Amino acid sequence: MIDTRRRRTALLVAGCFFMEMLDGTIVSTAAPQIGASLHTAPASVGLVITSYLLTVATLIPLSGWLALRFGPRRILLGAIALFTLASLACAGCDSLGQLVAMRVLQGVGGAMMVPVGRMAVLGRAEKPDIPRLMAYIVWPGLVAPVVAPLAGGVITTYADWHWLFLVNLPLGAAAFAVAWRLVTPGPRQSPPPLDWAGVLLSCAGLAGATWTAHLFSESRTPWATAAALAALSALALAAAARHLLRTPHPLVNLRVLADRGLRSSVVGGSLYWLVVGAVPFLLPLLFEEVFGWSAVKSGAVVLFVFVGNIGIKPATTGLLNRYGFRPLLVLSTACLAATVVGFAFLTAGTPVALIAALAAVSGAARSVGLTGYSVLAMSEIPPERMSDANTLSATFSQTAAGFGVAVATVGLRLGGEIGSAPGTAYGTAFGLLALLALLATADAVRLHPTAGDAVRHRAAGSAPQPAAEPRPTGAGG
Repeated sequence: MIDTRRRRTALLVAGCFFMEMLDGTIVSTAAPQIGASLHTAPASVGLVITSYLLTVATLIPLSGWLALRFGPRRILLGAIALFTLASLACAGCDSLGQLVAMRVLQGVGGAMMVPVGRMAVLGRAEKPDIPRLMAYIVWPGLVAPVVAPLAGGVITTYADWHWLFLVNLPLGAAAFAVAWRLVTPGPRQSPPPLDWAGVLLSCAGLAGATWTAHLFSESRTPWATAAALAALSALALAAAARHLLRTPHPLVNLRVLADRGLRSSVVGGSLYWLVVGAVPFLLPLLFEEVFGWSAVKSGAVVLFVFVGNIGIKPATTGLLNRYGFRPLLVLSTACLAATVVGFAFLTAGTPVALIAALAAVSGAARSVGLTGYSVLAMSEIPPERMSDANTLSATFSQTAAGFGVAVATVGLRLGGEIGSAPGTAYGTAFGLLALLALLATADAVRLHPTAGDAVRHRAAGSAPQPAAEPRPTGAGG
């Protein structure tokens, strides 16, 4: 039985996650307007999204160390305040460079909000409660990327793109007030020395990879610079992995990947997050740049991804209990790949009802898949390693979501080289994403038949509980 304080804390974390993910993707619909305002190509605005998401991913491991050193309450309150103030700074930017810099600062706050709260919720939870608690936290992450295009479309149509960031001010103030009353100080601990080498190597590698993807997406790519930066980034990431496996107190404990459930969730789930993070970015651009739709119409059709999310969500836990993780992950990854292929063949003449139906099916697939991967990651982890597993899982999923946008922009560039028609670029990008989804399918096929049964069997002993925990009055809708 989940106690009231834990449930309310989970809803607080869900609200922070919703705010974090909403801000990560709300820019997508407004990319043409932001590009025109800042005198840059709409695809280049993807860097505004990617820089934010990858800053969050890079600093997630550091949030765990800071929470131990200074206490979770201080870190959570400070993170919400920093996120909110950085949002105000983003609204005042008048160049792409300034906006990217402020988005990085905003990402610093976002990196500290969710992991600290998530660990407070899951740290001492019973195994049978994990699927339900995880659904509280994960659900807003599924909803925000598909609500964001409509919200962004309405804001940019009837106001100005600067309001995309100003809307965070009341949300941040409300989250700060709730956290002040709800989150207790908790005991401060003496963490091991901070792994500075791990911080520097991982940050350098991820930042270099992000900028490399941005260079490849440019209309005139400096190939020598991009190739050299790609090589240096790969070396930094390889050195980071080698260091993290050898140091006694790593920033990210890669040794927990010995757990088969967590390992499968990281590998397959990262591929899945790549696709899920890219689709809400590509669809609005396709609808507005190629089909000539308004931002509001574009956002309204993308919202049908949310219809699929909410339609399948009440059955997710019951399906996992009845059929197990492997069959559902194989089905959801294959279904996602099929819908992405469908997006590649859309034209301006395709009936809107058909596009909406395809988006709804895609939303159902992503809901089942991401819930399955999130629960699988923690299903067999003992309590003493939960913190390491939580940090690792959150880092990889957030990194993959950030790189999804980068992969999408590179796909657009490759498609532009293949043919001059705008539809060719988007068809190539969606085709690339479909291949990644099929790789996730192949990984899901290799799952052990009993993967995740530590959670599934215990939950299956009673009537399955629906996973659509947050009601419209709670965080995330």
